[in-house]
Amino acid sequence: MGPLEIILIVVVIALVFGASKLPQLGKGLGQGIKEFKRETGKTDADTTEVVTPVTDVSSRQIDPVTGAPMPTERERENAGNRRA
Repeated sequence: MGPLEIILIVVVIALVFGASKLPQLGKGLGQGIKEFKRETGKTDADTTEVVTPVTDVSSRQIDPVTGAPMPTERERENAGNRRA
């Protein structure tokens, strides 16, 4: 965006809102940017919440027809042992 476009946008905003509202709009915009920078600048050390990562979650295949989880190899072996 070039300087001419920025000047044009400022002039249109001045015409729409009027010169008396521009300081209030600028103040609100500045506070919004300040709040945004403060919130995005937080690091993990700033937060007090402890989050433990999930590391060992086994994945299971899903039956495409029923949507139910398919039995794992171990479950199939255990089911075979129970029948005998």
